[in-house]
Amino acid sequence: MNHGIKTVLHPVADLGKAKAVYAALLETQPSADSEWYVGFDVAGQHIGLVPGGGPQGLTGPTAYWHVDDIEAKLAEVTAAGATVKDQPNDVGGGRLVASFTDADGNLLGLVQDK
Repeated sequence: MNHGIKTVLHPVADLGKAKAVYAALLETQPSADSEWYVGFDVAGQHIGLVPGGGPQGLTGPTAYWHVDDIEAKLAEVTAAGATVKDQPNDVGGGRLVASFTDADGNLLGLVQDK
């Protein structure tokens, strides 16, 4: 099942400056705050700030769809013409994250929580 876009990651050059802007925009303080990641939870969504694009090499905002079965969804989108960029990876707490590109090269993400 697809639960919709609940996570959007933004690559940032200056984490401190970006954190201030997003705190003002979202009218809340970060729920996760470290030197390698700052995240905000607001209105059922998670907005993440990734310095320098992080290990994912993000070059622009990336939307992540939350799904029940990440492997099945990756198989489904690749059968439809997508190309896997990053295989499912446990990023902690049993959360699996993967990414793929659509036919036009747009980067999309998947998240599965256990």
